[in-house]
Amino acid sequence: MSRYDTLLKRLQNGARIMIDGGTGTEVERRGVPQLENAWNGGGALSHPDIVRGIHEDYIRHGSEIVISNTFATSRSLLEDAGVPELFHDYNRRGVELACEARAAMGRPDVLVAGGISHWSFSGRLPSLEDLETGASEQAKIMAGAGADLIMLEMMVEVPRMLAVLNGAKTSGLPVWVGLSCAPGANGRMCLQGGDTDTEGNVIARDGEFLRDAIEALSGRDVPLLSIMHTDVRHIDACLDIVEEHWNGLVGVYAHSGRFIDGKWVFEGTISPDAYAAASKKWLDRGVQVVGGCCGIRPDHIAELSKVFDGSSVP
Repeated sequence: MSRYDTLLKRLQNGARIMIDGGTGTEVERRGVPQLENAWNGGGALSHPDIVRGIHEDYIRHGSEIVISNTFATSRSLLEDAGVPELFHDYNRRGVELACEARAAMGRPDVLVAGGISHWSFSGRLPSLEDLETGASEQAKIMAGAGADLIMLEMMVEVPRMLAVLNGAKTSGLPVWVGLSCAPGANGRMCLQGGDTDTEGNVIARDGEFLRDAIEALSGRDVPLLSIMHTDVRHIDACLDIVEEHWNGLVGVYAHSGRFIDGKWVFEGTISPDAYAAASKKWLDRGVQVVGGCCGIRPDHIAELSKVFDGSSVP
């Protein structure tokens, strides 16, 4: 039985699984320079020891799934960054570094997920056909490098989500989907990236309704749906909608902090113990896979691990 099949069976039997925290923002926090229009995706080639070390830190604290630092290494983003010729190398090494961390920590049971997104930092949006083709290429590279599954991250538009999903499935790997949400100007929970103004306040936009995105995934062989890269304050409202419209497994990996002028601002992020307390509430309402996204660091995951082993204060 594969690592993935073993973990899926555990989930189906009611197990709770801890995943890692933010990798892209942790790469930034540790001083790795950014790629223009491709955020913090360059570390796999420029600073592999730092990226590998971040994965090791999360595994050390008990994460059973680590996500490759490939959120910003889609073909379209690397074209925007002016390095399309490195598409294969970035995605291969991104997954390999997570696999190397797993081996270094002596944890062969840990799953490596290949992270894929349709996000754009330049504002240029490739066609749906190009998105699907790019996601297919990217996922196949990840499968060849040793990924156990694909994690679609920060899905904020339904047609683009479905194009990336269709492409990723051609790899033959299982695909989990992560939706990013915030309250829209209409007051309802919508798909959006949680963009902030210079003061750090979320800019309310009327994206597609979370409910509609969940329903679009029905019947598409997606075993697990995550609410991810969503502010901690909005997770419960999202879970209310998920519980009403989704019958599969559920995960949460929230973010904390602000994204201003292409940089993640860590000042004011939630404390590790407060994040662990919030996560316990999500687990108590039936979420089975929990970790963290942007701004959630190894010390948050260390505190969260106490919730999973039952040693935290209720």
